[in-house]
Amino acid sequence: MLKKQTIWLLTMLSLMIVLSIYYVMSPNEDDLAYVNDGKKSSEETSKASETDGASVDDVTNLGQDELFTTIRMNLEDKRSEEKSRLNDIVASSEASAEEKNKALEQINHLDDVATKEAVLEESIQSNNNYPDVLVRADGDKVHVHVKVNELSEKEVLDIMQEVRAEFERDVTVDVNFQGSAAEKEE
Repeated sequence: MLKKQTIWLLTMLSLMIVLSIYYVMSPNEDDLAYVNDGKKSSEETSKASETDGASVDDVTNLGQDELFTTIRMNLEDKRSEEKSRLNDIVASSEASAEEKNKALEQINHLDDVATKEAVLEESIQSNNNYPDVLVRADGDKVHVHVKVNELSEKEVLDIMQEVRAEFERDVTVDVNFQGSAAEKEE
């Protein structure tokens, strides 16, 4: 049976290969264009987009499918790094039992949040026939971005109810819609 470290290493190598292929196969890095509101340089804006705080509203020239995929990948990368750090604590011989238990709880929490986000994305998308949905949990706030030109008040309320039911607690829900750039120009 393979050791946990070996499995972890193989998983990370596989992830690196997949990401490398993705970046090599992506059409052109010039497709990533971030809106500059005049207050930040485009370099600062792109650095900010690498974090969990990347905002759908800050991006214009990137195709919607690619945008949601890129944000999902950045979020997954960030969570993988955090889980790796927590797994190091669990595997450490220097960490106390309390520190190891706390790290395990945090790993379970990260997995739980990722699962809830995926369930909500699938549910909201399929129930309403939306082309794509992006759900990101950030503490006590959940951001929902829907790929449509507009949402009715009823749709927004339904999405908010569904998010609160999935998280089984009162969270602040931020619902946005994101139509394609071509549709916005009309």
